[in-house]
Amino acid sequence: MKKQINILRFAILLSCVALVMTSCGEKKEDKEDSASKKPNIILFVADDHGIDALGCYGNPVIKTPNLDQLAAEGTRFTNAYCTSASCAASRSVILTGKFGHATGSYGHVHDYHHFSTYDTIKSLPVLLEKAGYATARIGKYHVAPESVYHFQTVLEADPRSTFEMAEKCADVLNSDKPFFLYFCTDDPHRGGPFRPVDWKTPNSFGNKADGYPGVKTVVYDPKDVLVPDFMPDTQQSREEIAQYYQSISRIDQGFGKLMAMLKETGKDKNTIVIYISDNGMAFPGAKTTVYEPGIKLPCIIKDPFESKKGSVNNAMISWVDMTPTILQMAGVDAGKNKFHGRSFEKIIGEENPKGWDEINASHTFHEITMYYPMRVVRKGDYKLIWNIAYPLEYPFASDLWDSSTWQAVYRNKAQFYGKRKIQDFLHHPQFELFDLKKDPNESVNLATDNKFLPVLNDMKTRLREFQKNTQDPWIIMWGDHDNSFQGTGVHL
Repeated sequence: MKKQINILRFAILLSCVALVMTSCGEKKEDKEDSASKKPNIILFVADDHGIDALGCYGNPVIKTPNLDQLAAEGTRFTNAYCTSASCAASRSVILTGKFGHATGSYGHVHDYHHFSTYDTIKSLPVLLEKAGYATARIGKYHVAPESVYHFQTVLEADPRSTFEMAEKCADVLNSDKPFFLYFCTDDPHRGGPFRPVDWKTPNSFGNKADGYPGVKTVVYDPKDVLVPDFMPDTQQSREEIAQYYQSISRIDQGFGKLMAMLKETGKDKNTIVIYISDNGMAFPGAKTTVYEPGIKLPCIIKDPFESKKGSVNNAMISWVDMTPTILQMAGVDAGKNKFHGRSFEKIIGEENPKGWDEINASHTFHEITMYYPMRVVRKGDYKLIWNIAYPLEYPFASDLWDSSTWQAVYRNKAQFYGKRKIQDFLHHPQFELFDLKKDPNESVNLATDNKFLPVLNDMKTRLREFQKNTQDPWIIMWGDHDNSFQGTGVHL
């Protein structure tokens, strides 16, 4: 009898072990199957590419057939904004979903600037890696510390040669895991040296006389380029814009190469592709400012799971929305991470989604010598800029000061830069209120017009609420010196 009981127990034990093994196998298979169904994601970030220089955004001169094709197959956003028109500050927001004033990412990281994100922040690549993604980056990084912005794979290539960069991504595109590829060019940023021997010489924007391998050099005649309204229409401006266009055409060809490689892997039907820029074109009046040419940027998204193709989306979105959006696309639970932005994944296919009519911007530094904090709210057609350090002269980025475009104005003692008087260009009022529908060039300040006092007060309230919600230390600069985020200043 005892022997029969032992045999029965052994049989039950074997059944339990088999059940557990089967269960574990099913869980492992379910997990692997779930991972295989996750979309791949490519986030392609250009450097200083404004909305002014893309065929799909209405420029008939520049040649960008591959990016235009992306728009034809995806969604083109017409009101996409960075939060700070400065490379490092903007990239920190893209990868964290939080404004730089709340993460310590006030300005540049490299050389003597040393601005760095707090080590408590969880970034997009770290969260995706935790969820089973293979993460890789190539090209411009410009954020710190590495522990916060960690990628599993770092690829090396000439960041001016987008074609070469694409070729180096072959292994990532063939990854067995779902992948997140952060692809960042140096183009069309200005090229060194920033100060030419002859001030009239246009900057190269990374272009070389002998070109780049795999790239057909596309040269533009200065007389054919489109000079934006905020810039002076001078020979120097036109020559530099022509170089800027050439750099962008190089981006386009590298992007085309990357898309061709993706299609060869057969993963194009399961890969979300996002094209954006960190800030506007590298000319005075755009980059480092919070005027529209500095912060209103291209955003093209091709989502193979979105039924509408070649659509236009007029929602106001911001780079602070990028991390929560990508996480939702990837089906990743962000856990306890709270973002300042929100996901726009659900409204990509809509033309005029409700509830997407307000954005904010926050700029504090570019270079460490360029202290000029500005906070922005745009609600509908109205936009308010608070120039917190308005008694100071507006500071210049070193490369923009040395540009032949600016030097032509400066040396000739011109009265205007574009539609702005030089005096107004260098000295900003405390508040600037614009009606962008009637005044897209932001040339008529309504902040001193009593008829718009109710609008001004409403926008100020919205701006202050934004600062409060995002724990902006500069909230202390309002008249009542609200120091609620400052603590006691006493360390016990």
